[in-house]
Amino acid sequence: MEFDFTPYFTRYEMLVSMVDGIFDRVKAEYPDCVACSQGCSDCCHALFDLTLIEALYINHKFNKSFGRNEQMLEKANRADRRIYKLKKQAYLDHEQGKNEVTILAEMGMERVRCPLLNDEDLCDLYAFRPITCRVYGLPTSIYGMSHTCGKSGFEAGGKYPTLNMDKIYSQLYALSRELVADIQTRYIKMDEMLVPVSMALLTDYDDAFFGFNQEAGNAEDGKEEKE
Repeated sequence: MEFDFTPYFTRYEMLVSMVDGIFDRVKAEYPDCVACSQGCSDCCHALFDLTLIEALYINHKFNKSFGRNEQMLEKANRADRRIYKLKKQAYLDHEQGKNEVTILAEMGMERVRCPLLNDEDLCDLYAFRPITCRVYGLPTSIYGMSHTCGKSGFEAGGKYPTLNMDKIYSQLYALSRELVADIQTRYIKMDEMLVPVSMALLTDYDDAFFGFNQEAGNAEDGKEEKE
């Protein structure tokens, strides 16, 4: 597939820059509360998913930096298997009537080591890390639920600047929708997909993924039938 993702990645990086600016302002205003520092990897064990545009961006930067590094991909594979089991159990719990808020709270307590976290507890793709990683040390809200890093100095019930992640995700989904429309894939709901970092690293975002090979194959089959 010959498609230039650069304009979309550039717009994504603009959103990242805005988020980084928010983080820097809050850190400057509350230096004793934002505990993020080199060597802290608390956020590197949190469970979260990426929108399509972020998954493509992370995959692109990973491949450009490391190629198909087998050791790192094996770490991604192990993490992905663990995440799959956790999500499967969450789904079963939901089907059995367990409260959704409780399920989300329990998932939030789970710890899975990010495959990008190296032996020195540093991120191998730090410069291109996802937005969730960039804001982890700040008070955030998503789906009406508040979250604060347990290592931070932000106290529960305190009045602090809170980043509304719903607005951030809305922009990520919008950018993903635009991309899917311009690619003209037949998988029109691809923009709604969410995947963990592990799956973003493992996936080959090629013609087969976007459905183009299959379309070409169907066209050839139809040509042969006519002949």
